[in-house]
Amino acid sequence: MAEAKTLLTVIITTSVTPTAPSTELISTALESFRSFCPDLLTCNVIVVLDGYDEIQANPRLKKGRVTPEQAKSYGIYKTNVKELIINQYGKHETHTDFSQSVGEAEFGGLRAGPNTVQFTTSVNLDKTISFIEPSKRIGFGLAVRTALRMTDTPYVWVHQHDWVLSAEIPLGALLDVMQASSSEPERPVKYVCLPSPRNLSYDTCAEVVEFPTLKTLTSSLKSEFSPQLYPDVKIALTPLFHWFDKPHIASKAHYMERVFPSRLSMLRGDFIEDKIGHFCRNQSKDGQWSKWATWLFSPGEGQTPCVTHLHGRVWVGKEAEDKKIAEWRSKGLANAPKPAPKPEPAYDTGIFQSDSEE
Repeated sequence: MAEAKTLLTVIITTSVTPTAPSTELISTALESFRSFCPDLLTCNVIVVLDGYDEIQANPRLKKGRVTPEQAKSYGIYKTNVKELIINQYGKHETHTDFSQSVGEAEFGGLRAGPNTVQFTTSVNLDKTISFIEPSKRIGFGLAVRTALRMTDTPYVWVHQHDWVLSAEIPLGALLDVMQASSSEPERPVKYVCLPSPRNLSYDTCAEVVEFPTLKTLTSSLKSEFSPQLYPDVKIALTPLFHWFDKPHIASKAHYMERVFPSRLSMLRGDFIEDKIGHFCRNQSKDGQWSKWATWLFSPGEGQTPCVTHLHGRVWVGKEAEDKKIAEWRSKGLANAPKPAPKPEPAYDTGIFQSDSEE
């Protein structure tokens, strides 16, 4: 029986956050691995510590602009993250002896210049732990592509630092289903997204049932798969007509072919779901879903969320968040600030709010 660690590499992306130099955000994510999918802590791991562009008085983290204090804190944060990852994933001395090299992340066309960002890689002797540090901000999309190019396993788990697992993930069984699907061209499984609260009852939501092609595909393909190596486990999957950035498992080869076919496919700062999500959606409506082969894990009849978003750009740590909630409650729930309503993704136009931007 092939173990997850021989099939899958964990890719974690992180960047400047208000809580730096504390690693509480990413530590919370790793602790959720331990609670709900401990196999992830046995796999190879690649951590991308994205850079920033400018130091100025008014921060705009989304645009790569940080204050002098944030820049200082982020340098300490990167050191702290490396120590955290080594402590979590390191098993023996070869995990702590690293060699360095440099590379370039290219993007866009060549007319306006070379369009590259230099990065440094640090890889331990047995290549089980890798760190990628761009000299400037490259964004989530290019961070994933850079990590994929260093990946030796056929599958990857992609995880942004501000998502945490909230339900058990049968990783081995999911990988078994994905491997077995290679012999079933009518229902390939090359990407499996984990559901957040916004994805519950996806198979019956308006974005599916109001489109005949998508409704028919869902009716014919939604299934409980039976992994050969895990006969006591049932894997409920429903077709997903989008490519989300939230935690997911995917075939490396499929990722490179479908999302990163050339340097033109992703610009610096792009999120993948913003850039190509609408292509997946529109081509699925045209009957080309199989070229994307995207699925949503749907345990509990589609009613069990498996991941939660901590909103890293505004999250100030669990203690501070708990204190803020307690203050609201002490004044009465009616006085608590109400978040702005979250619009549903406008799939038809390709303009939508990504989970990364929430």
